[in-house]
This record gives sequence, structure tokens and C-alpha cells, in this order.
Amino acid sequence: MSGALGTSPYVFLGVTVLLAGGAAWLMGQTLGRFWRPYWQALIYALLLGLGDRFIIYALFDGELLSPTGFVIDLAVITGIVSAAYWFTWARTARRQYPWLYG
Repeated sequence: MSGALGTSPYVFLGVTVLLAGGAAWLMGQTLGRFWRPYWQALIYALLLGLGDRFIIYALFDGELLSPTGFVIDLAVITGIVSAAYWFTWARTARRQYPWLYG
């Protein structure tokens, strides 16, 4: 499993899911709350994925240029960003336009 991730599963859970996932959730909420287009969330998820790979490399001696590790990290981060974005976007629409979602 660590071969595909480019690091140990514990580092993946700690850094990617908890640290970068928390940042991704907050980022998705912010973009959804202020009606930013969805493509911005995808670009920011890509940048967060690059930062996540660098943190794993610099602090935990993981592989920096692991293609499968980056794709897995990016998939997790993009999923979290997307969930937070659409959840917050729908909640904001319901609050601002209550007559549409009665």
C-alpha cells in the first residue's frame, strides 16, 4: 500500500485526510458561500494537492514525484472540496432564495 501512496498509510491519513482534507473542506465552504465558480475549486484543489505532496516529502521522507500517490491525494482532496462546495452552495441558495426551495 505504501508503494502506491508514496508514503505510509498513517502519514497519508494524517497529512492528506486530516490536514489537507480539513483545509479542503474550509476552502470548499468559502468558495461555495461566496458563489465562486466550481472550476476555481478544482484549481485550488490541484494546488493543495501539490502542497500536500511537498509536506509528505519534506516532513515524512515520502516520495515527492510519486504519480500514483499524487493522483490518490488529488482524488481525496478533490472529493472533499467538491462535497464542501456543493453542500455550502446549496445551503446558501436555500437561505438566500427561500421561496424557491419552500
